[in-house]
Amino acid sequence: MSTASALDTTPLDQAVRDLREHAGSWTATALPERIALLERMLPRIAAEAPGMVADAAAAKGYAADSAWAAEDWASAPWALAQSVGAQLHVLRRIAAGRTPVPEKAVRDHDGRTVVDVFPATGSDRLLLNGFTAQVWTRPGTTREQVLARAAGEYRVRPGEPAVALVLGAGNIAAITPLDILHKLYAEGQVVLAKMNPVNAYLRPRFEAVFSEFMERGWLRFIDGGAAEGAYLTTHDGIDTIHVTGSERTHDAIVWGTDENAEERRRTDTPLNDKPFTSELGGVSPCIVTPGPWSAADFRFQAEHIVTSKLNNSGHNCVASQLLLVPRHWDGTERLLAEIRHVLRELPQRGDYYPGAADRVTAATHDHPEAESYGDEPGCRVLVPDISDPDDPMLTVEVFASALGVVRLPGEDAPQFLRAATEFANDKLPGTLGATLLVHPRTERAHRAAVDEAISSLRYGTLGVNCWSAFGFLLGYTPWGAHPGHTRQDIGSGIGFVHNAFLLEDVEKTVLRAPFAPAPRGLFTGSPSLSPRPPYYVTNRTGRTTMERLTAYAADGKARRLPGIFASALRG
Repeated sequence: MSTASALDTTPLDQAVRDLREHAGSWTATALPERIALLERMLPRIAAEAPGMVADAAAAKGYAADSAWAAEDWASAPWALAQSVGAQLHVLRRIAAGRTPVPEKAVRDHDGRTVVDVFPATGSDRLLLNGFTAQVWTRPGTTREQVLARAAGEYRVRPGEPAVALVLGAGNIAAITPLDILHKLYAEGQVVLAKMNPVNAYLRPRFEAVFSEFMERGWLRFIDGGAAEGAYLTTHDGIDTIHVTGSERTHDAIVWGTDENAEERRRTDTPLNDKPFTSELGGVSPCIVTPGPWSAADFRFQAEHIVTSKLNNSGHNCVASQLLLVPRHWDGTERLLAEIRHVLRELPQRGDYYPGAADRVTAATHDHPEAESYGDEPGCRVLVPDISDPDDPMLTVEVFASALGVVRLPGEDAPQFLRAATEFANDKLPGTLGATLLVHPRTERAHRAAVDEAISSLRYGTLGVNCWSAFGFLLGYTPWGAHPGHTRQDIGSGIGFVHNAFLLEDVEKTVLRAPFAPAPRGLFTGSPSLSPRPPYYVTNRTGRTTMERLTAYAADGKARRLPGIFASALRG
């Protein structure tokens, strides 16, 4: 009988030693050189972009020129180039002797200090017209504190040499490189990045992009599974840990998996007490506020909702799992009819993430009334009416192509918003991201109720007429769970990454997008120049638009703009 071979820790130990030897040199690297490193990285992102997309598409089961590949351009090279650009924007401000955050961007909003972080540049205003983002700081944080504490790594408290372990995610390609950049630039730590086995095929692409950091001993990549990860989390040479994954992964590292794990949690005596940040997902809602929607609004928002579910086959930590709709609004059935129509129209694709097929099967088995669209494997499931308070879809992240519908009371928009806010905050696990759809005329008519919902929803990113996942891509916007989780009750995790302005005291980000695309937005009260977003699964030219946006994000050449606009307008 054969037995599993012992783990060879030699390459792991060597990687940690290399990083420890060079950690001090990264701490001592001056700001101008840190800026230059990012500037030299951008052409390498552009060079590796087609390969990243082709590799990801092949792993997911479609061609690189498929319409589905728009998501791979958006969530790999574009997100990376966009985030590097955001960091450069802020670091150049600091190098020029200016405050990291423009003073006019920090202001009072109904007794809270908020920071306008997007748009930050003229290109932002042009390419994402009508999209905005505010960072809300924790209650009691003053404007003066926000300005004084921002970018502390570069202004008031330079970091100490340290080695960070980043346990990479397997679903979205940009997660691992963006977590690496955060550790390097926001926390001043060198990084050992363990690739997730699901997308370890991207390691050569990332090594090429980060080649200078590797040559100088500031970054090492390794492959491996649970055994390698477990060994490194307890390694004496590792100072901090960041993980993107599940609550189970966090708890296994901190409390262990033996019969004493629960007692350790109860008494708060962890096996591993290294500084630990995490992004762990949850059950994300999309809240649909009743209002004077037109037929075109129902169609557009159905495309929006289906995108928030089917992007990456639902293998997203903020994929919309539950649609919270008004029970007494006649628009609810019209919206569901449009959602069904979009689900039927989309071309077939498979679920690729391990265990996804089983989770979709379980959702179908638990709901005899579930509707299936498409063929196995990879069918899409709609559960049209969830009323059981113990329904598994209310408590377990599906992480696949299944969407549930919950009908809530409320005779008007304010009543419904109160019910939806209470349900999302108190019934659903996780606080990473939520989406709120509200017609501009409804918001104007019920300003106080909408403001109260935005203020009260306890999510790290709240997208108003914008899928919350867009906050992951922008670079300027902090990404993480709403504060309040502890290692004993980890929920969606602790800490924020990305966050190019290096803000402290973050509570959440509030994103906004036009309710309707141009030019129809002129008639709905959400005027902008933005057409249908290129990341929508229904966008006919999304792949081409995202490819062109990536090239522009990497080199900023104005000659690329006409091609971007021409493609976007045809989407």
